[in-house]
Amino acid sequence: MMNASARQALQHYAKVGTHSGVEAASPHRLIQMLMDGGLARLAAAAVHMRSGEAAEKGACIGLAISIIGGLQSSLDAAEGGEVAANLDRLYDYMVRTLVAAHIENDVTKVEHVHRLLAEIKAGWDGLSEPAGSGATPGARPTVAGASA
Repeated sequence: MMNASARQALQHYAKVGTHSGVEAASPHRLIQMLMDGGLARLAAAAVHMRSGEAAEKGACIGLAISIIGGLQSSLDAAEGGEVAANLDRLYDYMVRTLVAAHIENDVTKVEHVHRLLAEIKAGWDGLSEPAGSGATPGARPTVAGASA
């Protein structure tokens, strides 16, 4: 059974038009999928920004912000303590930076957020899936601070 935070993250992921397999994913894998989706939207936003495609840029930035919000809502402050608090502040910073990037049409800010999210994902990918999570072998697990 999926906890409320993972269900919320699933809803955020579904909102951005993701592929099948989301409902069968472990909570840890779901967070990976959210991060992958966020990275893809940020990369697309940068391309649209460089091409002068304002509507597409705005849509991609909006979806990236929604995904980051899903990641932020999956944090468990009680269990994650300082790690969760730091991630919460970082996600908030990322959203504010993306809003500024959209308003200022500043691709360097989008690229900065992309690098931050890629770094978070690299750390997440380095974790092991908890035993009994229903994950496939080789998948990764939760970290204190995220209630995947």
